[in-house]
Amino acid sequence: MMLSVLSAREQHKLQNIRRRMQWYVDRKHIPCCSYVLAKSGHIIDQQYLGFSDRGARMALTDESIFRIHSLTKLIVSVAAMLLVERGKISLDSPISNVIPGFAKLRVLMAHATSIDQTEALQRPVTLRHLLSHTAGFSYGFIDPTTLIDRHYLDNGLNLLNPYEGDLRTFVDSVIQFPIAFQPGTHWRYSVATDIVGYIIECVSGQSLDAFLRRNLFEPLGMTNTGFYVAPEKRHLVVSLAQANDMYRPMETGYSESPIEAAAPLVESPKFMSGGGGLYSTAYDYLNFMQLIEARGMWCGEQIIRRQTLEEMLVGQLPPGIGLKFPMWQLPGVDFGLGFALKARESETPGSIGHYFWGGMAGTHSWVFDNGIVALCMTQMMPSFLHPFSDDFEKLVSQLSI
Repeated sequence: MMLSVLSAREQHKLQNIRRRMQWYVDRKHIPCCSYVLAKSGHIIDQQYLGFSDRGARMALTDESIFRIHSLTKLIVSVAAMLLVERGKISLDSPISNVIPGFAKLRVLMAHATSIDQTEALQRPVTLRHLLSHTAGFSYGFIDPTTLIDRHYLDNGLNLLNPYEGDLRTFVDSVIQFPIAFQPGTHWRYSVATDIVGYIIECVSGQSLDAFLRRNLFEPLGMTNTGFYVAPEKRHLVVSLAQANDMYRPMETGYSESPIEAAAPLVESPKFMSGGGGLYSTAYDYLNFMQLIEARGMWCGEQIIRRQTLEEMLVGQLPPGIGLKFPMWQLPGVDFGLGFALKARESETPGSIGHYFWGGMAGTHSWVFDNGIVALCMTQMMPSFLHPFSDDFEKLVSQLSI
């Protein structure tokens, strides 16, 4: 349902958002842009700018399907918390209770110069560590100059490329590597949520896709979300662009992507990546984010407890530790159980202003402290440093609806 009664001032702010996002598309800074704004179950605005298939001149629509990459993490994190509230697993019990190999993990020593310079765990890795990316795992491709990431890549673990094994094989491989630090002491973006996907399978006795479908996608009406795209819907998948230079995105533009990830999967994959494997539409993902904003209530049914979601929105990082990537930092941002948390300005330290996350091809989601749920999506790899999402966030945060 559209929210139709808005003041002239707020209508002007919405027009500014439309103009700015259209500018990015028209100037070929991003290939397309789909965004939706909602509050209290009502759509404030929705726009589909540019083409889903640029070669065929097929317009972007509300049915367009995106590779949402790391927005998958939010869904899988909520799924894991469903199992916590059902008493199937604890946030703070050792993961070795579920995956015995975790008891044998070694920790890379501080200032190590060789991958075999390790020490014993001082505390066990828990689900809390995995969901908050404080477990010490890594990704490999994000900072290949580091010892730990080079070890991932040297041993064939790079999730930018298709992984041929299943979740169990993946986790068995990862836990043979040392972790980057003692659990709970630092933050490092990582394959942790892929491991969580395997834990969900172990604890629930269901495949990851089946658990997500039965517990989240079906209740929320997310009919176009999954780890693959049915053949009859493949034409709806947005074509993927390749950033010509991720460090100078406004100067160099994009090209059509030659990488294998451009081809959508049309059958269930063996490896269902809980960290980045889902396809979805803006409307499907909007339903999920509205569930979070409504603290678990959907169409009169409590899908997940309010207290569970509130716990997910509590910062987990030690004092002095923040979110830091090799190419940029996120000052003033904490991390909860799956969500990044930005504090309100000029208020009590630790109070949450809004929470958010995004995917590496330019799919972004926010819930603002004014109750607005916002999604802004394009398809360009990578989009780490592109300013379009920052512009969108700043403009939406100024709304007073």
